[in-house]
Amino acid sequence: MTRNATKGSLKKWMGLALTMVMGVSLLAGCSSASDSKSTEGGASSDGKRVTLKVEIFDRGNSPSPHTITNNFISKMIQEKFGDPNNIDVQFVPVQRSEEVTKLNVLMASNTDVPDIVFVYDSSVFYRYAQQGGLADVGELINQHGPNLKKFLGEDTLKFGQVDGKQFAIPGKRAITGRYSSYIRQDWLDKLGLPVPKTTDELYTTLKAFKEKDPGQLGSKNIPMGMALAPANFETLIYSFIKPVSGDLTYGQRYELPLHEGFKDSMKFLNKLYNEGLISKDFSLDKDKTQLGKDVSNGNIGYWSEDVDAMFYGEGTMDNLHKNVKDSNVLPVDVYTNPNADNKHIKSRYGTNGMYIMIPKSSERSVEAVKYLDWMASGNNLIDIYSGVEGENYELVDGIPVVKEDATQEAMDRLFTSGDTAIISNGKNIGDEATNEKAWILGFPTNNQEMLKQSLTIANTDTVGPIIFDKPIEAEMKYSTALKDKLDVIIVKTAMAKPADFDAVFDKEMADFMSLGGTELKKELEQAVQEMGAK
Repeated sequence: MTRNATKGSLKKWMGLALTMVMGVSLLAGCSSASDSKSTEGGASSDGKRVTLKVEIFDRGNSPSPHTITNNFISKMIQEKFGDPNNIDVQFVPVQRSEEVTKLNVLMASNTDVPDIVFVYDSSVFYRYAQQGGLADVGELINQHGPNLKKFLGEDTLKFGQVDGKQFAIPGKRAITGRYSSYIRQDWLDKLGLPVPKTTDELYTTLKAFKEKDPGQLGSKNIPMGMALAPANFETLIYSFIKPVSGDLTYGQRYELPLHEGFKDSMKFLNKLYNEGLISKDFSLDKDKTQLGKDVSNGNIGYWSEDVDAMFYGEGTMDNLHKNVKDSNVLPVDVYTNPNADNKHIKSRYGTNGMYIMIPKSSERSVEAVKYLDWMASGNNLIDIYSGVEGENYELVDGIPVVKEDATQEAMDRLFTSGDTAIISNGKNIGDEATNEKAWILGFPTNNQEMLKQSLTIANTDTVGPIIFDKPIEAEMKYSTALKDKLDVIIVKTAMAKPADFDAVFDKEMADFMSLGGTELKKELEQAVQEMGAK
């Protein structure tokens, strides 16, 4: 299908888009003409100016006068990469919260899809690859991406291969630590309580926070902050489930119910909810907005978070110290897992970041690879992530260190930095220890020590995702329905009356299994056995 599509063809593709959103199938069409253009130099090589369309997440946080598509970084990219190569780089915004749904529609439209797209969900990537929607970029990388190939390395590139073909360019994750937990030390001090070190001790502490109200908050007192967000429910669930093999678990979040111990985690959450120990309306807070407000206002005694989330300038931690005099927060590693020798089990990221893909219908695959190769060259990643030396940062031992006195104008220019530097999830400076040091130095000085402690916790007793050497078909078929169902299971089992917990859990799990969980469980277990036999 070419860009001069007929109305009938477009109608056909929009129909496919609707089935995609429902998680049924994807079929991105292409013609032989598109195939040939994908492997040749493209119009930019013969002097004609062309447009390269690149997806970017829109988080709704654009500071004036910037926009998500017109800002300091987009102008820098145009100046340093676009203009010298006779390319107009056009960013296509996609709401972060609707990335997969929107991407499905774009991929199915064929004419509106950007030349560079990406997704974190491996099952979505596999579906696109298997159904013919993606360009094989292996030879393109060999020809036009020497810096990119060196930066990523063969081990990372393997994450983007299906049946020996390179259908995605995986981003390289700089840091694999994921979550940490926190407690109000000042609340403990007022009650003369020690820092809890186990799940049982945490429960006792939460009860004391509720009954004795050390913050004198009355009805605003929340012993444990909770949201319907991974940083909150995953930390709890992982402290109960049994790893599948060694220090590995199934890789997709919606596969958590298939682990031994999942029911125990839900029973504990039910206990916390019914005893009034967690945020009452957590089910309405999927983006952690209310959780952040409650932490900032000093209403919460204990909570879990993404390891870096609270430590940005004028962020949650700074606001708490500003709003509550003498507040004192301590990073803690509390949850203990009875199915893993009572270690403080928590999830870690895989070593790959997002899956960067070039649709097979794209006429700018060469330019796309050249763009990613440019990003991996010289100081370009540092420029995207860190801004202007002397204004945003100073180099210390080769590491960009944020200037404490950077102006608001200078800080605002970097609001798209992480979402633009797609080949690098986090600041890749060297090995992981160096990356962690560089990352910590990018935060305000007053928060660096606490972030360092948080990262140590996030790296302790971690379990990572199993990386299968082939796609899991059931993931592609059922991921959308099972993602939604996981949220339903968490909410309904948490809010059930204790006497009804078993019946509610069994019903919701039966629904989960009927929605594809049974096929998924069978295929995952078979894939684990096959990997063990190799």
